[in-house]
Amino acid sequence: MVKNMIVGIMADTHDRLPLVDKAVERLNEKKVELVLHAGDYIAGFVIPHFKPLKADLIGIFGNNDGDHELLRKQFKEAGFDLRGAFAEVKIDGLRIAMLHGEDEELLHSLINAESYDVIVHGHTHKAKTYRKGKTLVINPGEVCGYVTEKSTIATLNTESFDAKIIPLR
Repeated sequence: MVKNMIVGIMADTHDRLPLVDKAVERLNEKKVELVLHAGDYIAGFVIPHFKPLKADLIGIFGNNDGDHELLRKQFKEAGFDLRGAFAEVKIDGLRIAMLHGEDEELLHSLINAESYDVIVHGHTHKAKTYRKGKTLVINPGEVCGYVTEKSTIATLNTESFDAKIIPLR
């Protein structure tokens, strides 16, 4: 098991290819070893833009994702892991739950249960990190920049248990 891993976190790329490329470039600069994508790729043609990542990628579906079978196929061809609407990831002794977040009742229930060390979600397009008891909640904001006009990703240091929002432009 790797200690002191830097995990990249992103969501809501919404087919904005130049900013997806910028996010991948920035994540590679940060030397992340794993990237978690909390959904809303939209179409399959965006997936090849993740290929330059020098890290593993685990993704889930968002509420705006189109052809799920095509997305699954392209993830597999790229050597990445696309789960369903939810993923539980265990790294460095941390239990991480990842969901898109459109089901607000489910999201808030998971957060309030404090049964995960980290909860990663997207959907609101608003970058935010906070703690609820022992649980660190991370919304990396939107890569696409369509809603907030801010293109952001996040990183998580598994040793310091610290999350940072990183602007892309």
